[in-house]
Amino acid sequence: MDQGNTTFLLLAAALVLLMTPGLAFFYGGLVKAKSVVSMMMLSFGALGLIGVLWVVYGYAIAFSGAGTDTYIGIDGLFGIDTANIGLEGLLEVPEGAAYPPLAFAAFQATFAIITVALISGAIADRAKFGAWMVFAGVWATLVYFPVASWVFNFSLAEDGSFSDGGWITYGLQETFGLGAIDFAGGTAVHINAGAAALALALVLGKRVGFQKGAHVPHNPPFVLLGAGLLWFGWFGFNAGSELAADGVAAVAFINTIAAPAAALLAWLVVEKIRNGKATSVGAASGAVAGLVAITPACASLTPMFAILLGIIAGAVCAVAIDLKFSLGFDDSLDVVGIHLVGGLIGTLYIGFFANGTGLVQSGDATQLLVQAIGAFAVMIYSFVLAFVIGLIIEKTIGFRVRNEDEIAGIDTIVHGEEAYLFSERERV
Repeated sequence: MDQGNTTFLLLAAALVLLMTPGLAFFYGGLVKAKSVVSMMMLSFGALGLIGVLWVVYGYAIAFSGAGTDTYIGIDGLFGIDTANIGLEGLLEVPEGAAYPPLAFAAFQATFAIITVALISGAIADRAKFGAWMVFAGVWATLVYFPVASWVFNFSLAEDGSFSDGGWITYGLQETFGLGAIDFAGGTAVHINAGAAALALALVLGKRVGFQKGAHVPHNPPFVLLGAGLLWFGWFGFNAGSELAADGVAAVAFINTIAAPAAALLAWLVVEKIRNGKATSVGAASGAVAGLVAITPACASLTPMFAILLGIIAGAVCAVAIDLKFSLGFDDSLDVVGIHLVGGLIGTLYIGFFANGTGLVQSGDATQLLVQAIGAFAVMIYSFVLAFVIGLIIEKTIGFRVRNEDEIAGIDTIVHGEEAYLFSERERV
């Protein structure tokens, strides 16, 4: 076991876990003052629920056969041998492995948590907390855990090297000679969450008074704080996905600076041209769009191509967030416009500019083909199941709060709390 790589992986896991509270601040600042507690609780609820489900059975589903001999999970299911559940068994490290299996399990748990939390931005101001928790648990079980296996799963050979694994990465390689590249989760995290967000936005319908300019962020400093925490945590997300402190992790790290920085600038340019003002919320949104786009590609691009990707993602996502007004769906906090669109851009961009295998360098479109197969398979699967799950919840226990509660602000109705204690004069 390499203690340096183990330390690196554990620190990366801590960074990624911090992203979920960061997301809570980012989303919380974007909603109205009377629903900020509700909005932030959707992220913290996901943190609690998915953290438990991952330990109980999520890891067993996502990484069946990944070389771990023991794990606390459903005994005997999904190929996980838990006959020896004692502490000694958990501390065992397979011969040739660079880190304990539980370090990897902890790292991947944080991915599951943030993916589910991302979806909540599409249903801001109008979702019941209990219904959201039901959706989060079912969607994670039926969608995220299997999709994580499609993308991230691998098997270890006896010498400690990777062999086969998920069909998007390894299965497509057997068929086409190249597997889809998704280094840190463009498909499994961002396209997956963005497609589910679109489905839930359609199920819950539009907010009261939905129109362009009707809902403005109540706290831009929260948005900037959240974006800063997300960017900080994203270094663990991207560089940590190398699972080793080496040159590839360094490439992922520098690209996690370059792409979002370029996207931030591109978003502000689009805002300035379109509205005459560059906003703080636009800066934060642009940075997140760049982070989303670079996630699958961070280890496959040179820094200059990462900057180009950031420019494209920032500009396109800045335009894409207005699609909800022309197409008539209410994606409250632009999860579709940033995560689904940004994830698609980053995943498909690899097909053109991946070092060595992209169309530009190789003259071969195979990489682009497998990128498209992986991206659209995840998008369709997630959208369909999220729509069905959300619709069943809406028709049974109800997913959306009453219109009058939405207008009044759902913090006090759902949670019995207020984010800000106003004086009677300020309440008027």
